[in-house]
Amino acid sequence: MKITVLGSGTSQGVPVIACECDVCQSENQKDKRLRSSILIESDTTSVVIDSGPDFRQQMLSNQVKKLDAVVYTHEHKDHLAGMDDIRAFNFKQKKDMEIYASLRVQEALKREFHYVFSSEKYPGVPSVNLNAIDQSAFKIGDIQLLPIDVLHYKLPVKAFRVNDFAYITDANQISDESFVKLKGVKTLVINALRKESHLSHFTLDEAVEVSQKIGAKQTYLTHISHLMGKHDEVSQELPEGVFISYDGFQFEI
Repeated sequence: MKITVLGSGTSQGVPVIACECDVCQSENQKDKRLRSSILIESDTTSVVIDSGPDFRQQMLSNQVKKLDAVVYTHEHKDHLAGMDDIRAFNFKQKKDMEIYASLRVQEALKREFHYVFSSEKYPGVPSVNLNAIDQSAFKIGDIQLLPIDVLHYKLPVKAFRVNDFAYITDANQISDESFVKLKGVKTLVINALRKESHLSHFTLDEAVEVSQKIGAKQTYLTHISHLMGKHDEVSQELPEGVFISYDGFQFEI
């Protein structure tokens, strides 16, 4: 099974006007980050976790020609704003897109994309089929996902485990119960916004601490703001087995 990091960045910490810091002016493509999302692919099934504002660009850049489902972690705009662009897959695959989300996130989708769920649909709007997720594992094709509850300050967010891989974005608190569900994870992708403390995201040190508590053999940091610093420079500071991910990075699980 293959994981592609579609986006490893965030809107957090980015100035309203064009930024002229060293990171934003870097010529290293690993410092050019779209909003956080991953693609999980087996031999028969393709699943995206979160469709942020950069979803269309991510699908084109990674030449994703088949998509079976979109799974949502939470309702913030940088994780769901691109749902409208699933219409291309509707057209190509000639079927509804399967959407998996908690009931709370489904309500947010209905607010943000009211025209998708209208009883009188305008021609050409996206076609979706909503599937509710809670605490139970669920399967999309041959990919089984286990939802794991984490907190983004006070907002509940879903992390997901697939076999011995786990994806945690937009979190800064993990309960003991959720740590039990993460036991045995060998490969971890986890948010690390910056080095300084933040209200709702793990810092670099906190993400490394979570990785060590889980016992992951490989950890890839994501949801990184430009305040973290340059990819190559921060990479030299990391402990063994911990790496900074970047857009387009792929690995097998």
